[in-house]
Amino acid sequence: MLLPKRRLYLGAIALVMVILVIFSFTPSQNIKNGSSYNRGPEGYAGWYAFMQNQGVKIQRWQKPFVEIESETKPVTLIQVNPELVPINLNSVEGNFEAQQIKWIGQGNTLVILGIKQPSTAAEFTTYQESPLGRVKIDTSRRYVEPTKEEVLLGDRFGAVVWQWKSGKGKVIFATTIHLAANAYQDEGNFSYLAKLVTDGSEKILVDEYIHGYKDITQHTNYQTKQGNLLDYFAKTPLFPMLLQLSVVAILLIWSGNRRFGRAIKLDLPLTENSQAYIQALAAVLRKAQSSDFVLEMIGKEEQLQLQKVLGMGNTPANQEDLIKTWQQQTGKSPAELEELLKLQTSKHRISEKNLLNWLAKWQSLRKNQSLI
Repeated sequence: MLLPKRRLYLGAIALVMVILVIFSFTPSQNIKNGSSYNRGPEGYAGWYAFMQNQGVKIQRWQKPFVEIESETKPVTLIQVNPELVPINLNSVEGNFEAQQIKWIGQGNTLVILGIKQPSTAAEFTTYQESPLGRVKIDTSRRYVEPTKEEVLLGDRFGAVVWQWKSGKGKVIFATTIHLAANAYQDEGNFSYLAKLVTDGSEKILVDEYIHGYKDITQHTNYQTKQGNLLDYFAKTPLFPMLLQLSVVAILLIWSGNRRFGRAIKLDLPLTENSQAYIQALAAVLRKAQSSDFVLEMIGKEEQLQLQKVLGMGNTPANQEDLIKTWQQQTGKSPAELEELLKLQTSKHRISEKNLLNWLAKWQSLRKNQSLI
C-alpha cells in the first residue's frame, strides 16, 4: 500500500505545480495585448508612432485613472483593454466612480476599446464605411440597442463604435480591441481612431497602467503596497522557473528520504522457466482445441523413445518396421501399438477425453513393457 500512496502524493504535487505555473505565467502575457509598447499584431505601437508622426500631442499614461488632473483644455484618455470587458449599458454612470464622471463632465473624452457585447448574425470580418475610408472590423459583436445619435460606426446588426455623453464630455465605446492594432495598418483604421481621439481634444493620453506599466514617483499621491523581493520575482519570467525548481527539489528530497535506513531488496522466488513455458503452451493449445497438434508432437516423441529402447537409433523409422521390431522383441500382439500410431498420424482433432485416454495408453505401454 505504500507505493500507490507515494505515487498519489507525487501526482498531486505535480498537478499543483502545473496549475501554479499556468496561473502565474499566462496573465503576464495577455496583459500586454493592446499596449502601445507591444509591436506584435495585437499591439498598438504602430498607431502610437503614427500619431507622433502626425504631430499630435500624445503621451503614455502610467498612473491610475484617478490621478488625471483637470486641465483648462480638453483631454482624451484612451484605454485598450487586454481582453473584452463587460459593462452595464442600461446604467452607464454606474460603471464609473464619481471622480471619473466629474472628469468626463468637464469636457474630457474617455475612449474604451474592448467592450463585451453579444455576438450577432453579422460576418466576422466586415468593412465599415467612414469619412476617412473603409475600417476593417474583425468581430461579429455589436451593441444592438443604440440610439441614432449614439452610433459612430456600425451596420444593420448594431453599433461597433458608439458614444455616451455626460455634461460637456463623452465616453466612446468599441466592441473590438483591435480597432487600430498593428495588424490593421493597410485600412483606414489608424486614421479613424486618430479622428475619434483628437476630435475636440488637444492632448491624448494612452493608458498603459492597465497593461502593467506603473510610473511611481515621489509626487504620486495614491497608496501602493511596498514591494519586496518576492513581488519582484513574481512579476518576472523567473518566477515560474523558480517555482518549478522548488517543487522538483522537494520531490527529490522526498524520494530520497529513507526514514528507517536503506531499502532491503526482497528475494524473489525462483521460477522454472521451462515448466512455466510448457504450462502456458498447454493452456493456449487447450483453448484453441489443437488436439491434432498435441497428437503429432507427443506421438513423435513417444515413437522416438520407443525406437531407442528397441535399438533402432534416433532417426525416425517406418511405422511398419517399428511395429515388427516391437512384436519380435516383446512377443505381444501388434494391435496395441498399431492403434496408438494410427491415431497420431490421423491428423484429426479428437475430444479431450479421447486425448487423455491416448496418453494413458502410451504411459501404460512404457510401464508394462520390460523393454521400455
